[in-house]
Amino acid sequence: MDKNMTKGSPLLLLLTFSLPLFLGNLFQQIYSMVDTIVVGHFVGVDALAALGAIGGFSFMVVGFAQGLGCGFSVLVSQCYGAGDWNRMRRAYAMSIVASIAVGIVVSLLFFAFSMPLLELVRTPSNIIVMANDYISIIYIGLLASIFYNLFSSILRAVGDSRSPLLFLLISSVLNVVLDLFFVLVIPLACAGVAIATVLSQAISAVISYFYIVRKFPLFRFQKGDFRLDFNLIRILLKIGLPGAIQFSVCALGVIIVQIAINDFGSDIVAAYSIGTKIETIMSQMFSALGMAISTFAGQNLGAGQYDRIKKGFAACFFLIVIWSVISYILSFFITEPLAYLFIDSSTSSQDVIDNAILYVNVVIKFFIPLGMIFLFRTGCQGLGSGAIPMVSSITELVARALAAFTLPIWFGYLGVCYASPVAWVAAALILPFCYLVQMRGIRKKLGRARI
Repeated sequence: MDKNMTKGSPLLLLLTFSLPLFLGNLFQQIYSMVDTIVVGHFVGVDALAALGAIGGFSFMVVGFAQGLGCGFSVLVSQCYGAGDWNRMRRAYAMSIVASIAVGIVVSLLFFAFSMPLLELVRTPSNIIVMANDYISIIYIGLLASIFYNLFSSILRAVGDSRSPLLFLLISSVLNVVLDLFFVLVIPLACAGVAIATVLSQAISAVISYFYIVRKFPLFRFQKGDFRLDFNLIRILLKIGLPGAIQFSVCALGVIIVQIAINDFGSDIVAAYSIGTKIETIMSQMFSALGMAISTFAGQNLGAGQYDRIKKGFAACFFLIVIWSVISYILSFFITEPLAYLFIDSSTSSQDVIDNAILYVNVVIKFFIPLGMIFLFRTGCQGLGSGAIPMVSSITELVARALAAFTLPIWFGYLGVCYASPVAWVAAALILPFCYLVQMRGIRKKLGRARI
């Protein structure tokens, strides 16, 4: 069911909209989390380290798909808020066309340079083949991820945050079954869990598409909708590509940190992999709130409600602070049990667990700056800016790179743990000013429109 976010309490709307997204994000994390658990228990620590070694590249692909889908849906959200149904449907059609074109190019490009990239980041020799097996299949299946994220973003653009959760539940269960099948029945190791991930995402994308066709008459294509509209495609790419690239830029920062981690050996790579998985799980509420504020901002911009946009951002920041406090408290109780899920403790070093816990204990203290990044980056994108997310991503990249190559010199592995928090703080410091500048421009634009 669609939801009009131009009326009602911003705080209540954002909370009720983001909760299903939060649950959906958790289940989406099951894709990679189950992959890690299965290989950690049934293949070994080296296989777990292999998945950890390509974490940055995997984040780059998944983030690219998420950013592209979220960016393309911004125009749909604005058209929905303005009640322009014909343009909304055309934007949806051209989003599909642009997704196919961009997806094929990016997929082939990454696949061609898969092994050279792993060698470039100094992936340990004992795990590089398994790492390449996994990430090559993820690259090949990029279109599945792009279309799942596109269709989910389209649903969220019209206020439906519950249906994507249902689709994720189905595909997550399927992913678990396929993981076990391709590792235990057909022993394909890391390649098997990659195949399971791609198949699960593809099925979820197909279900999402047919659900949109069935439940949302406004999105049923009419004659001429797929006639190429290069101006509309240009607008979509202007918003969508910066969003996709900014995720990739952030992933580049993660890869830079991975280079520093790789020099510590496969046990530290495994520990860092576990730690980042736990961090990702606990930060999913920020991602949900970011998607919520993007939809809220887009619809209210389309409706010309400037003051309501400001109230939405303030309400979202309040929710971020609350979740940061909750996460910090939860970390004392769930970090160690979660860490033990990923490996067979009877055959693995306790140092792997201890170093994973150390990472979480460091980053959890910096969740408010991380939440601010999601708030302002996706919120400003929802208001139509591609530049602001890009500027913040570049800032984050530079800060993470500087921290990753300097802090370990003095503090070793602990220094690597602080690389991400340093990047979050740097990006969080500039984003509020960017938001204020954008809002000033929107206020002037809306004021001229009323004259």
